[in-house]
Amino acid sequence: MQTQKVIVFDLDFTLWDCGGVWIDCSQPPFVQRERRIVDSRGAYMRLYDDVPRILAYCKENQYHCALASRTTEPDWAKTLLGLLDIDHYFHQQQIFPGSKVAHFKALKKAFGCEYQDMLFFDDEMRNIEEVSRLGVTAVHVPEGLNWTLFRESLI
Repeated sequence: MQTQKVIVFDLDFTLWDCGGVWIDCSQPPFVQRERRIVDSRGAYMRLYDDVPRILAYCKENQYHCALASRTTEPDWAKTLLGLLDIDHYFHQQQIFPGSKVAHFKALKKAFGCEYQDMLFFDDEMRNIEEVSRLGVTAVHVPEGLNWTLFRESLI
């Protein structure tokens, strides 16, 4: 029996752009204004264009999805996940400051899988390198996640 892949996503500059800064550099509260989510500076908090399609694809194909984010403001990230209506796509959310290794150890335990059964997307090369050393397939997304890169990584 083949093990189901666990697909893990970073947040900042991988799934979303928080007005050109990381979530912990934004200025809550976040509010919906004219069908957009903005912070108190008026900075636009948005998902990258292909992210809704990617998350829907994962759900339709019954992939286990998780988040691994090193933010120092996990509550802000969780609030934004809810406002963007994507929090329900993730079976696990490891959102706390520190090394991504800690995130992946927790995910390995929670899913009962091996590191080689995980696929990880992140915009920061230091995280890609760190997680790759565990045996995770890590994909660098320097300009945010898009459909083409996602589909190529599943192969």
